[in-house]
Parts: sequence; structure tokens; C-alpha cells
Amino acid sequence: QVQLVESGGGLVRPGGSLRLSCAASGFTVSDYAIGWFRQAPGKEREGLSCIRSSDGGTRYADSVKGRFTISRDNAKNTVYLQMNSLKPEDTAVYYCSADCSSWYEGYAYEYDYWGQGTQVTVSS
Repeated sequence: QVQLVESGGGLVRPGGSLRLSCAASGFTVSDYAIGWFRQAPGKEREGLSCIRSSDGGTRYADSVKGRFTISRDNAKNTVYLQMNSLKPEDTAVYYCSADCSSWYEGYAYEYDYWGQGTQVTVSS
């Protein structure tokens, strides 16, 4: 059974940091392009980042470039999203997903699998 489980969200003040984890089971993360997207109430889904299976190359949305970093730990079969310099507009439910390869190439963010999401709230 393919499963993705996000964790690491919470309440943080502006300028703070969080690291989100995406633990996979039923497949190997290094065989897929794994990414992150978020959705805030009343807002459209926003693709954030993707890491390719072939070479580990990464892509980021302009809104998070320079602040967020995606990484992969093959031994733990886990993908991470390090989020620094958080802003109130980063408040959303964050999801990891597979396969984000199309988005990496500049197309719409699509996915076949995703988790339950983890809430990130940035507020004073």
C-alpha cells in the first residue's frame, strides 16, 4: 500500500523555521519525483518544490525560492522541506506528493499520491 505521511508542522512566529518530513511506505522515494504543495483556506493549490528521481535536481516556486529547501534521505525513505524566514502568507496545509516531474518541467502541478497534510501557521 502506497502511503505518504507528513509531519513537522505547527505554530511559528514570523521569521522562524520549521522542517517538514514526508515519510513514504510502499515505494522508494528515490524512484519518484517527490514534491511539496500547499493549500490555504479559500486559496488555490500552490506547488512549492520538487526533487527529481534521476539526479536529485530541485525546482522551487518563486514565492519560496531562497527560503525553502527540499532534500531526500534515501536511507530513511523520507523527503524533507526545510522552511526558513517564514511569513504569515506561508500559513497553509502542506502536503507532499508524487509524481511532480511534470511541474519540474514547467507544466501544471499534478500528482498520483499525497498524504494527509500538516498544518503550518505563521503568526505573532
